[in-house]
Formats: sequence, structure tokens, C-alpha cells
Amino acid sequence: MTARAGIFRSLWRGLRFLEHVITGVLILCGVALVSRAGRRPAWLPGVVQWWYGRMSRALGVRVNTVGAVADRCLLVCNHVSWLDPMVLGASGHMAFLAKAEIRGWPLIGWMSDLVGTLFIARGANQVESVTARISERIARGETLAIFPEGTTSRGLGVRRFYPRLFAIAQQPGLGVQPVAILYHRGADPTPDQDIAFVDDEALLTNLWRVLRHPGLVCEVQFLPPIWPRVEDQRRALSALARRRIVTALGLPEAAGLDAPPRPGARAGALQAETAARISADSSHE
Repeated sequence: MTARAGIFRSLWRGLRFLEHVITGVLILCGVALVSRAGRRPAWLPGVVQWWYGRMSRALGVRVNTVGAVADRCLLVCNHVSWLDPMVLGASGHMAFLAKAEIRGWPLIGWMSDLVGTLFIARGANQVESVTARISERIARGETLAIFPEGTTSRGLGVRRFYPRLFAIAQQPGLGVQPVAILYHRGADPTPDQDIAFVDDEALLTNLWRVLRHPGLVCEVQFLPPIWPRVEDQRRALSALARRRIVTALGLPEAAGLDAPPRPGARAGALQAETAARISADSSHE
């Protein structure tokens, strides 16, 4: 493909991206009006799933999915990009856990709140109340996903999972389903580091790289659920979930464990930091 053709492709994707964001805003305006009457549209989860899937297609991301979302499970996923919630959300009706600051972000916070995102304040001792709310939603048949690394990586390893919210799975009848996410270029299975949203990169800079990408593929593997016993320790459960994901990605088990912590959060990564970072994991359990 010539350079000119590549530019036209990127601009076309950019227009589709903008159109799709506007479409989402208009839909959620209707949802907001209905919600004021005390009703939540029954069709909203299906529309959100459609929106996520269409966004991936608009950006030129081909998503290959293996497995399916399990019932009554908390999804725990490795975290590479702000694209992660979209490629996951296209696979089923689900909501995500996000830091409380996102609720105040222009447009993004409003949209996240309306589609059912659960927010938690970083640095506050809210783990017990949030755990109860998540358990209740999962027990009602809803699906919730978290990114227990607490931040993104380049895809060459998986950081240590913070164990605090794995207490959710210690509720009777609830489980943990590990989900492995891998981005690569075309037929090359090597993790595409160029697409990772890490460090202090601006969202628009990363978005432009996504728009220019010649063949971005995302592999999503929904792995067999883990059904823990009540007496299982959260630290052991979090380590097992991480190990399942690392194995599915074909990475060495220790890859990512020595990664230094990265402070701060970047605009646009809705789940860049989960509640697992609260209080530095309370002295790591």
C-alpha cells in the first residue's frame, strides 16, 4: 500500500471513529432522559455491546475470540490498551470497574456512568462496600470485568495482580474467569508493543497510531473459570489467575513480575487503574 493510500485509510477510520462516538452520545442522551423517569432501558446492554463491536471495526481492529463469558464469574484480564474494554465488551454484556476520578471527566465519565461502570475512589478504604456491590451484581447475573494489574503494560509480560478484590470470588457460588488479551500485527503472533498505551503517552497520540495501523489483530481468550473454595487465600487465587493468563499468552511465568510501579493515570484509559491499587493493597495483604 502506498503512503497516500495509508493516509486516506487513516483519515477514513478517523471519520468513522468520530461518527461512532457521536452516535453513542446521541443514544446515551436518550438513555439519560428515560433514566430520569426511574427506568433503565432493557435494551441498553445489547446496544452497548453493539457499540463496542462497531467501534473496534471502525478503528480497523480485527478481534478473534476464543471461549465465552462464564456465568456468575468476575472477569480478570491483563491490560495493554484503552482498547481493552471495547474488545471485551463486544463479546458480551458486561460492565467494568474504574477509578472514581473518571466519573468527573468530560463526556467519558458521563458515558461510563450511564452504561453501568462501577466507580471506586483510590486511596479510600472502600474495598468491603465495593466487593459487596460487585458480588450483588454478579449474583444478579451481570458480568463485571477488572484489570488487577492496576495499569497497562507493553504486552511482553503480565504485572503482579493485586489480590484485594479477589475477595469477591470468596462468596459462595461466585468464580473468577481469567481473560488473556494479545495485540499483534497481521499473521505475526508477536505482541505488538507499538500499540500499547503506556507511560505518559497522550491518548490522541496512541489513537493516531491505532488509526494508522496496517493490520491490528486482537486475540481474546476467555479461559476456564476458577471456582475457589471459601478458605482459599486471595493472594494464591490472584497468582493462579495471573498464571493462567501468562500461560495462555505463551509468556514466561516471571515475565512482568519485576516491572516497576508506574504512578498516575492517563486520560482515556477507562480501566487503567482498578481498585486493586487502593491503599497500595493494604500492605499487600
